[in-house]
Amino acid sequence: MFINDNFILDNEYSQELYHKYAENMPIIDYHNHLEADKIAANYKFSSITELWLGGDHYKWRLMRANGVDEYFITGKASDYEKFEKWAATVPYAMRNPLYHWSHLELKRYFGIDEVLKPETSKMIFDRCNELLQQDDFTTQGLLKRMHVETLCTTNDPIETLEYHQQIKESSFNVKVLPTWRPDKLMAIEDLTIYNAYLKKLGEVADVTINSFDALLTAVQKRQDFFEKMGCKLSDHGISELEFVDFDENQLPIIFQKILIKKPLTDEEILTYKSGVLYYLTLMNYKKNWVQQFHIGAIRNNNARLMNSYGVDAGADSIHDGRICQAMSNLLKKLDGEGHLAKTVFYNLNPKDNDAMVSMLYNFNDGSIAGKMQYGAAWWFLDHKDGIESQLKALSNGGLLSRFVGMLTDSRSFISFTRHEYFRRILCNLIGNDIEKGYLPKSEMAFIGQMVSDICYNNAQKYFNF
Repeated sequence: MFINDNFILDNEYSQELYHKYAENMPIIDYHNHLEADKIAANYKFSSITELWLGGDHYKWRLMRANGVDEYFITGKASDYEKFEKWAATVPYAMRNPLYHWSHLELKRYFGIDEVLKPETSKMIFDRCNELLQQDDFTTQGLLKRMHVETLCTTNDPIETLEYHQQIKESSFNVKVLPTWRPDKLMAIEDLTIYNAYLKKLGEVADVTINSFDALLTAVQKRQDFFEKMGCKLSDHGISELEFVDFDENQLPIIFQKILIKKPLTDEEILTYKSGVLYYLTLMNYKKNWVQQFHIGAIRNNNARLMNSYGVDAGADSIHDGRICQAMSNLLKKLDGEGHLAKTVFYNLNPKDNDAMVSMLYNFNDGSIAGKMQYGAAWWFLDHKDGIESQLKALSNGGLLSRFVGMLTDSRSFISFTRHEYFRRILCNLIGNDIEKGYLPKSEMAFIGQMVSDICYNNAQKYFNF
């Protein structure tokens, strides 16, 4: 059996840590991209293809690399034709994390032990589809199956959050909370699109946005609404973090230029983005929200895919930009004013691992254990090597014991096995240290508690769920 009880667990210490302290902990998934409307409707998927391949750009990238025509990826091929092409790709994906993820998902959700390949494709397709017709394989059923306790979706400030309200009023006992994602407030590269967004923001906030102060009023009203809906986190997706000291008096002037769509200079763009980001982080602090920063993706690189499919087609990459000076500028200003919220930073480029930890740990202030968090291995780093590298960088530069743990960052309702994947890797890393004598065997109880904390307890306390 490929996915067995001791998968990735090399020795008795790793196995004890996982089975005793990690395996049965509930899941807090504090950052994902699941659709709240599907949860509210207790949606039932039509097939494993819809559930597994619909919107999954991780799989799409590998299928393209394996010579699969776009017709079988995002095109109009039948569900089985698409699934068959993925099954034919999986054997060639050995050592890619999707090989592990795919088989973990088949095992945990569908009880399937067979290796996915062309010879087993039809059997696995039929078995999954049969199970998906059962009442406990709906969106809500899939979440319960993995003992998900809390999950946080990702939401634009203009969203109504009506489905979050429906879930809240229902008998479903998994907390589904929104996360504030205000990226479009800084996206001033296209002033026509930006002004159209301001109009929508003004309508939902019932504010005429004709000045920078009016913009801040509208944003504050939307934050107040998100807070009433249970929001406890913000998230900021930034390709290249830029932040400079700015002249507040310039912001209203720049904003008036934006309203009449007058081209901005590079200096004005940097000033405006720095100012908006500052006020967003100030609002986060006043709400006592945890703020997250995802740094380092360069998106939509393939114009052909962008034109034919749109965003999130699987054409994003790791950026190689600088991060340290901007991090220092931003955190120094907020900390100096006493307005630095609990903060999580994620990097996408592995070159930044140690630099990010060292910068974050400049700004812990003793007010709370683990205030400044080096976030979990993200996206292109969400694999065994990347997870181990993140854990090692955090261990070497800070306190692994205070880490708030894993998240899925996923659009898939069966991605929660990534928490198991992380937990196994965590326990194996620590278990190997114990076996080698790098950590004391006599402290197994404390180490076990540390594992439980990283898997669940730290996040529950840090995010105040």
